[in-house]
Amino acid sequence: MTHTGRHFLQIPGPTNTPDRVLRAMAAPTMDHRGPEFAKLGWEILQAIKPVFGTTQPVVIYPSSGTGAWEAALVNTLSPGDKVLCFETGHFATLWQEMAEGLGLEVEFVPGDWRHGVAPQAVADKLSADTERTVKAVLVVHNETSTGVTSRIPEIREAIDSTGHPALLLVDTISSLGSLEYKHDEWGVDVTVAGSQKGLMLPPGLSFNAISEKALAASKTAKLTRSFWSWEPMLEANKRGVFPYTPATNLLYGLREALSMLDEEGLANVYARHQRHAEATRLAVRGWGLEVLCADEREHSGSLTGVLVPEGHDADKIRAIILDRYNMSLGAGLGKLTGRIFRIGHLGDFNDLMLAGTLAGVQMGLVVAGVPIDTTGINAALERLQRS
Repeated sequence: MTHTGRHFLQIPGPTNTPDRVLRAMAAPTMDHRGPEFAKLGWEILQAIKPVFGTTQPVVIYPSSGTGAWEAALVNTLSPGDKVLCFETGHFATLWQEMAEGLGLEVEFVPGDWRHGVAPQAVADKLSADTERTVKAVLVVHNETSTGVTSRIPEIREAIDSTGHPALLLVDTISSLGSLEYKHDEWGVDVTVAGSQKGLMLPPGLSFNAISEKALAASKTAKLTRSFWSWEPMLEANKRGVFPYTPATNLLYGLREALSMLDEEGLANVYARHQRHAEATRLAVRGWGLEVLCADEREHSGSLTGVLVPEGHDADKIRAIILDRYNMSLGAGLGKLTGRIFRIGHLGDFNDLMLAGTLAGVQMGLVVAGVPIDTTGINAALERLQRS
């Protein structure tokens, strides 16, 4: 089908890149070893800290978020070290597989992909580790494959309640810049993030926010690292530069994106995401469908996973919506393939964009023959009409 108008990109990342950011990225490339770039680099390295909720260093890599996962592991751990992981979804599973591939011993706690990490399970596992063999706890804050958010402050409290010295490593790839996050206050040791979601950029930048405890661990960690090593990064960053060629034009865009977040105010950004998520859930339930997240405390502000009824294929529904209405929705991943679709509502987004998104979903469900209540969208619209 031939489409007119703008494509609706409603996957949970990469998100729509604002025109302001696109224009910033279109600037001529500058000398990344010159004084003008050093000024840009220093400005960005300071401006990114409030988004993480930290006064500690933030390292920026020219990579996808997967690279930042690896950086978090290789800078803090040694071959054979034991890490504790939790099966909250597809990306938690991939991080666990990476840890195994790097030669770490992984204890992987099974999950149903509908709940976040249970703080009590963390406490139980670490309390049982009387020999203190667990060196790090790996948690995905916002599981992009499910729309479930783990409660990081409660997990930190669970770790502290045991007196266990394990590091806390947290993936915020689909939550940073969209959901409230406090690296320092919540006692996170390494926060992993990427550019292509709440930061409103194309893929290509990733981040590690680093606690003093994690930095100390990096001095004795023995996993092989070169490209991902924090030490040369942090040394070069003191001058606003990087030890190897950075993604210069993406950094132009990052500066603009950080300005946009600052102008709106992070508290307002977080409130907007929660409001849009609430409206989306109202629509889903109004249609008579089920939200994948099963715990009211753990609904994501970034995306909503929607279970389709038995006898229907979520991927066929997505294909109809793409063909008829020029809108992309997120697919079910791993064990959720064909069972769910995901509605992204993060990044540069507003009420009318969400209303259009939900209208497209509702029309697509009807065309696909899914039995729904077609007044379902009304509850979402009523929510959007309120401030």
